Amino acid sequence: MTALYTLAGVVLLMVGGDALVRGAITLSLKAGLSATLISMTVVAFGTSAPELVISVEAALSGSPDIALGNVVGSNIANTLLIVGVPALIISLDTGGKELRRNYALMLAATIVFSAFALTGYISRWAGYVLLACLVAALFYSYRKSEEEGGETLEAGDPLSGWKIAGMLLFGVIALPVGAHCLIEGARGVALYFGLSEAAIGLTIVALGTSLPELAASTAAAWRGRTEVALGNVIGSNMLNLLLVIGATASITPLVVSKPFLTVDIPLMIIITLLLAPFLIWHIRIGKRAALLLLACYAAFCVLALGDVTI
Repeated sequence: MTALYTLAGVVLLMVGGDALVRGAITLSLKAGLSATLISMTVVAFGTSAPELVISVEAALSGSPDIALGNVVGSNIANTLLIVGVPALIISLDTGGKELRRNYALMLAATIVFSAFALTGYISRWAGYVLLACLVAALFYSYRKSEEEGGETLEAGDPLSGWKIAGMLLFGVIALPVGAHCLIEGARGVALYFGLSEAAIGLTIVALGTSLPELAASTAAAWRGRTEVALGNVIGSNMLNLLLVIGATASITPLVVSKPFLTVDIPLMIIITLLLAPFLIWHIRIGKRAALLLLACYAAFCVLALGDVTI
């Protein structure tokens, strides 16, 4: 049963990721919006669904550390793993003005979240503020994209509006379901080999909720749409901080434990800043940078699986 869950999860993530990317790209062209904007909204919302569900459930069950750890760990995985894997497939172009602007929004979201978290308590009002910041950021991105204009749709595109909607819906549903199946399968494997619950939470849960981002960004890279691959990571990281934490804290306030204050959140900030030089100086993220990012993530996982506090 564990093997079937794992296999089903992998298949759903692959097929769902491809459907979501294809539908999102076509929708962006039909609507006259940039693919980057769509990747930050439609694609990012779909791929962040597992984080939202898991964090809300964890907070309601009295496990705020899991709720926060899921988001912080997922953002670390997104930046190191989800950027690294597509960059092994194709060199990622970071020269787009819209990408730089959205990265700045993500940094702002990181600062706002960290300011609340470092007080040791994220209240309901803080959750409302985070959600309001999300609405403002998305509205700003939409207005700027509308002013600058998007790509024009090539003639002869065979996909109708209903087909696009169907692909998007399938992708949004298949990705979180696939992630759930893979998490359950991986949890069974981990328990079979006697790994601790802490190690499972730090690696499997955080990695599992980032798998939709990995599937969507890898599918985008295979199709040569590097702006979608990067836009998905930037959008997902911003949504994790503003939507997932905002919605969770709005339902039930979160107590931030000391390890998050002293290690985990500062580490997330440092890792988030790793992308800054590439975007500021328009440096393409190639195979060497990808290997470095993946090595950093491997080190993170080794420390976690070795029961080292990080």
